[in-house]
Amino acid sequence: MEVVPEESAVDPDPARPVDTREPVVLAWSGGKDSVLALDALRADTSVRVVGLITTVTAGYERISMHGVRRTLLTAQAAAVGVPLIEARIPIRASNDAYEAAFAEALAPARARGVMRVAFGDLFLADIRAYRERQLAALGMQPMFPLWLRDTRALAREFIAREFEAVLVCVDPAKIDPSFAGHLFDAALLHDLPSDADPCGENGEFHTFVFNGPGFAEPVPVHLGPVVPRDGFLFCDLS
Repeated sequence: MEVVPEESAVDPDPARPVDTREPVVLAWSGGKDSVLALDALRADTSVRVVGLITTVTAGYERISMHGVRRTLLTAQAAAVGVPLIEARIPIRASNDAYEAAFAEALAPARARGVMRVAFGDLFLADIRAYRERQLAALGMQPMFPLWLRDTRALAREFIAREFEAVLVCVDPAKIDPSFAGHLFDAALLHDLPSDADPCGENGEFHTFVFNGPGFAEPVPVHLGPVVPRDGFLFCDLS
């Protein structure tokens, strides 16, 4: 596990005004739902995001499932101005290994009094229940700032507010392989099949956000080849 030093939940400088907002960590994939969750949390005056926790596959040095290079992940975290917390897992990790790495990565934040982790989940009740059980075992609680938002409206809002993202992982069993490497834009929403969720909530696709509100600067990305792996298609960004 590697933890980039993050903002403490307790301000060590007594001369500064006390920040009474509750510190939370946000589960971060680098995709649009994570970015929109961060945006929603920043608009909530009762909380402050003190870290982004991301699962990284050791050896590949990429965001697990999304396949985005760790170098882009760190550049993205710097651009949004929130410290990164890495939960490192081995290649083909079991769920037990994932949960152990996640718990270990959260331990320093828990020691500083962080008791809640936010997720960008939208409507999958089984995933929400899993998050709740996972955090309950750690004595923590989840937050779901986007829960039950209409996904079509949310996708349109993302585009209208000029966030910029690219599809980095596509399930070719659910949408056409040509969508890999496509920008997340109005043309994409128009071309997606009617049975595909416009936010990819059913696993149709995953994204990487490289610019938008809350970014200090764009993350430079270059589209590489589309690579098949484990039944998915990955657009290799560099």
